[in-house]
Amino acid sequence: MKIIIKVGDKAVTATLTDSKTTRDFVSLLPLTLTMNDLFGREKFARLPRAISEEGERTKTYEVGDIIYWSPGPDVAIYYRHDEEEIPDPGIIAIGKIDAGVGAFNVPGSVKATLEPIE
Repeated sequence: MKIIIKVGDKAVTATLTDSKTTRDFVSLLPLTLTMNDLFGREKFARLPRAISEEGERTKTYEVGDIIYWSPGPDVAIYYRHDEEEIPDPGIIAIGKIDAGVGAFNVPGSVKATLEPIE
């Protein structure tokens, strides 16, 4: 499944994985979120409710990854890699930005609208 993420005057597409966590995330769409910056590597936002934690957890990420952080419950998009490992309980990857991850590499918070592509 593909989604579109609009940030300011930019729009990027992302390809989502097929997992229970991802399907639960998609059930929340469309969403408009204020995504705050964390560690100069990711933009994150609190989801309106917790979603399934049945996806595979990892402590590593790649630039462009869209993830679920269950303690939040937060969604995050990584725009820079800082070589740090993610703390417990780890993250669940739910997708990847296809191109244009630089739209998130801006100072401070961004307002992002996430919508399914029909």
